[in-house]
Amino acid sequence: MLPYAGFRDAVDRLSGAQKAAARSAPAYSRFVNRRMGRYLAAAAFGARLTPNMVTGISALFTFSGIALLISFPPSWGLGILVSLALVLGYALDSADGQLARLTGAGSPAGEWLDHIVDALKTSTLPLALLVGLYRFAAVDPVWLLVPLGSAVVSAVVFFSMILTEQLRRQAGVVPGQHEGAPPSWLRAVLVVPMDYGVLCLSFMLYGATPVFLAVYTAIFAATTAFLALSSVKWFRELTAVHGAQPRLGRDRRPAIGTTMSDAGA
Repeated sequence: MLPYAGFRDAVDRLSGAQKAAARSAPAYSRFVNRRMGRYLAAAAFGARLTPNMVTGISALFTFSGIALLISFPPSWGLGILVSLALVLGYALDSADGQLARLTGAGSPAGEWLDHIVDALKTSTLPLALLVGLYRFAAVDPVWLLVPLGSAVVSAVVFFSMILTEQLRRQAGVVPGQHEGAPPSWLRAVLVVPMDYGVLCLSFMLYGATPVFLAVYTAIFAATTAFLALSSVKWFRELTAVHGAQPRLGRDRRPAIGTTMSDAGA
């Protein structure tokens, strides 16, 4: 591990160890969460924590917030607690990767663990919201379709992004290398509605349940639209990369399986 020369020194080192932001990175994740993660990573570096430890702490905060949704009826206090837990968990989720890059302690197992936690929270957050709203009869039952749909869409978005990146790499295309233009502020703002950080903050409104549901529904609609548009883009991109229409036969499956296994080995 690198020698520790103080919190500020660690922050400076982390500033030079940042990976390039994706062109589609939304504003909160890019400008707020990454910075929060940098300071948390510096603190973790000083505390001699490993990236996997930080991942575990991130999961503890995230799933504590999710558990609160099932355990208590909607209120302003609950919403604030849930939001803070999710926001801190998200910042720590950024910190583990930054710490891994700083210390060179990254590993396939660590990346696998990080993605497993992300996949779990992606599905359990909307389902916990559904259970909480149903358990405490907080809304008309028809509104329960929104978190139910969100659970499906969020899981598909997460898997689609991971699989698309793996297939790009398998084809020899490094994501971002073919895009000469840097990430734009306008694009970062336009995709804010589907930013996980904005979803975390939306729970601040949980005490005003009708208002919260309106915001949550808007986020769900924006995420669904993103999935629909991106799916067309990704399909066309992968078709062009391989130079032919994709074949869905058995000969395509081993390559995908091998790629995903290699990512989690």
